[in-house]
Amino acid sequence: MEELTDGVYAFTETIETDDGERAFHPAAVETERGLLLLDAGLPGQAEALGAEIEAVGFEWGDVWAVLITHHDGDHAGALASVREKTDAVVFTHEACARYVDGREEPIKGDGERYPPTPVDVELVGEEAFRTTAGPMRVVYTPGHAPGHVSLYLPEAELLLAADALTAADGELRGPSDRFTLDMAEAGQSVARLASFAVDGVLCYHGGFAAAGDDRIAEIGRSIEG
Repeated sequence: MEELTDGVYAFTETIETDDGERAFHPAAVETERGLLLLDAGLPGQAEALGAEIEAVGFEWGDVWAVLITHHDGDHAGALASVREKTDAVVFTHEACARYVDGREEPIKGDGERYPPTPVDVELVGEEAFRTTAGPMRVVYTPGHAPGHVSLYLPEAELLLAADALTAADGELRGPSDRFTLDMAEAGQSVARLASFAVDGVLCYHGGFAAAGDDRIAEIGRSIEG
């Protein structure tokens, strides 16, 4: 667990795979209503997420909402379990909701899908949440997946990029070629993120990178080139 700015927490969940340990970084943001979770993790990881929530002084009863940045299983897989524990309001982009709620099968992944969960609020981008760290803006960043969104906190100059960007050893990098459906569209999304004043980025894959909008713009140009 790491507090990125006042009331914004980055969590770390790990799993063992044939290729070694993999880490994922969901987040949580304090609001006047309680805790807003950003992504839920893989199926079976709700207990690990609950332990992270307790580590920052909260419990499941404090969680009032979950925002799913996109429908991939490593982000939405544990949503049904989290919903059962919290009865939280579920937010996701309108282009993503049909995969989360079961109207359509997820585009990526193989084998059995995660349990569908109803979506209460379908986002379109540009919405803002009031948080302890100031307003948190929803930024539409498709390319990696349909309806992908990132979150931007201007007062903290903090970007919660989800999978629109990645990091490795503290260095900010572009979206994964292997797992991104449309790299051209993803590049446009990165260019959009470069227009914000940023001093640090949390990536779902790779964790926090102390990088700014200049580095984001550089990544965007490399994708366009």
